Amino acid sequence: MVMPQNILPHGLHKTCWLLLLTVLLFLVTLSAPYWVPHDPYLQNLDLALQAPSAEYPFGTDRYGRCVFSRVLVGGQSSIFSALALVGIIFTTGTAAGLWSGYYGGKLDNFIMRLSDIFLAFPGLVFAIAVASILGGGMTNAVLALAVISWPKYARLARSQALTVRQQPYIEAARLSGCSDTEIIFRHLLPSILSPLLVMSALDLGTMLMELAGLSFLGLGAQPPAAEWGSMMSSSRSMLQTAPWVILAPGAAIFVTVSLFNLLGDSLRDQLDPKFNPK
Repeated sequence: MVMPQNILPHGLHKTCWLLLLTVLLFLVTLSAPYWVPHDPYLQNLDLALQAPSAEYPFGTDRYGRCVFSRVLVGGQSSIFSALALVGIIFTTGTAAGLWSGYYGGKLDNFIMRLSDIFLAFPGLVFAIAVASILGGGMTNAVLALAVISWPKYARLARSQALTVRQQPYIEAARLSGCSDTEIIFRHLLPSILSPLLVMSALDLGTMLMELAGLSFLGLGAQPPAAEWGSMMSSSRSMLQTAPWVILAPGAAIFVTVSLFNLLGDSLRDQLDPKFNPK
């Protein structure tokens, strides 16, 4: 009797592995403060700028702090700030797009013109301006990016809602006495959720890089906070003398963004019929 080599389709098998790696990344990041080998904030100038070794796998920075421990702990700020940001713009943009597409009229015109205003400016440049007004800090960086990032979700949700609201089952729900709120959340939202989830998965890597960019410019996390963008900013002058100090957080950003992008592409293949090969 020959056993099947792979029960799951190749695409779904790949998605499951990527989801497993993403969950593992979240768990490692969450638990990092409890098992990192050294205190990420403990300074010891006698150990400053030591090269990578068995005791300090990623070396030490100019203050003698363990770079390996700081990269692991810094993942909490970098990854979960990006996750919170995507959650905010997903919720805000989807709600705006749903109401705009379902009701139409003046509400639709107002929301779309408002989104046009935000889309008229280069995203990161506008975020830098907003973050400068709000002041430094990771919370203000998240708010600054949220202000300029919600329109794409609103536009996608609106376009999907305009198509789905014409379907017979929506009219049947309306004739059966369902309220507008029930129709939107019980019938309309589940029908348009797949492309929005794909966009949010792809956005995780983008938002993480933009948050790191704001921190690199001094508009996000502030020293001595362990955050990947801030760590790269404070160490950029040592690229030639102690490259491990800046390469370690840079590699963490590269690996994490690559994982999120691969996951987003894989989810798109599974959830979007236009991309899902048959």
